[in-house]
Amino acid sequence: MDTEKCKALLCILENGSLSKAAEKLGYTPSGISRMIASLEQETGFPLLVRSRRGIVPTAECHKLLPIFRELNHWGEHYSQMCGQIRGVELGEICIGTSYRTYYPWLTQLISAFIQSYPEIKIHIIEGSSSELTLAMENHNVDFCIISQREGDFVWIPLQENPVVAWLPPNHPNADADCFPLSAFESEPYIDTYPDQDTDNARIFRRNHVKPNIRFSTTDNQATYSMVEAGLGISLNNGLNSGGWNGRVVIKPLDPPQKVMIGIAVPSLGSISPSAKRFISLAKERFDGATN
Repeated sequence: MDTEKCKALLCILENGSLSKAAEKLGYTPSGISRMIASLEQETGFPLLVRSRRGIVPTAECHKLLPIFRELNHWGEHYSQMCGQIRGVELGEICIGTSYRTYYPWLTQLISAFIQSYPEIKIHIIEGSSSELTLAMENHNVDFCIISQREGDFVWIPLQENPVVAWLPPNHPNADADCFPLSAFESEPYIDTYPDQDTDNARIFRRNHVKPNIRFSTTDNQATYSMVEAGLGISLNNGLNSGGWNGRVVIKPLDPPQKVMIGIAVPSLGSISPSAKRFISLAKERFDGATN
């Protein structure tokens, strides 16, 4: 099977549009259409269908998506290895991160990397640690900078960070040395990324605390603004608590809570050559950039 066809199919589903996929991959819409028609001829059944949400997979295609992702992944790996043998470094790297605090370090790293490998394209996407772990398993990202998760991947620890409480500026505990974790059971809690396996949710479970959830958001900045407005309190990683222009009071927790931040990689044996080089450079430069 031509893995370029798999790539085209996945790009169509990612963008919900044949024309957008064609533009992104550098094909004409008719060229992309012929690729999908050829793929459907190979499989013996339709793979795509139009809906109100755009183009979506058929039930049969949905069953094959894990295989299409694997074929696309190894097709990209194959192309990069061939280029490496020829002495030409080509390919793409997609990096996921849960922490905007790492952007300055990450962009400096990218700048240094492309000086040696100018033909390699690099993409950055943001999401929660659990979202990015799933994206990595589906080969939508090559590796990600997240808080530690369990899974069938290699874990490269970078640094440990505290989880802190976010309090409104007029909160009674604003001048206290720390904030009791147990207080989240009674005070209005603003939940970021609800119904996901977040660090906050893990901390509450580990400490047998049932938070009094009154509000929820899917954006740290929204949570910060709601806390600042006095709507409630929240938890966040210390990495996400710096650089805000506001009046939210940040306090350590009692008892103290920490999470390990690191790089999650599917497998150092299966990761593409370009991604492997990038990770090697990241490990080499991390200590100097964060000290």
